[in-house]
Amino acid sequence: MTSYTVRIRDRRTNTLHTVQVPRDRYILQSAENQGANLPFACRNGACTSCAVRILSGDLYQPEAMGLSPKLQQQGYALLCVSYPRSDLEVETQDEDEVYELQFGRYFGKGTVRQGLPLDED
Repeated sequence: MTSYTVRIRDRRTNTLHTVQVPRDRYILQSAENQGANLPFACRNGACTSCAVRILSGDLYQPEAMGLSPKLQQQGYALLCVSYPRSDLEVETQDEDEVYELQFGRYFGKGTVRQGLPLDED
C-alpha cells in the first residue's frame, strides 16, 4: 500500500508534525495514531474545526461537505475526511476564519458580535 509523508504545521501550538499516511486512510486519524494532537470536532467533514490550508501536494476529500468547492479550489481542506495523494505540507487554520470565509456572506451585518441584552419592560 502506498504511503505518503504529511507535514502538518499546527498554528495553535507552533508545532510541526510529520506523519506517514497510507493512501486509503484519513489524514487526521493517521496523525492521531502517530501521536499528533490536532484540532477536530465532528470527524464527518461537516464543520471547519480541522480545516487546513494546503501549502504543497495533493489530497482527495470527497466527503468535505463543510467546505464549499470554491474554498477547496483555494487550497483549503478538512483533515478528518482527507486522503493523501502525494507527499503533503498543510497548515492548520483558525476555525472562525474559515467559517467566516465559508458562511460570512450569509450574515446580513457581518460577523455576530456580543452585546448587551435588550431591556425588557
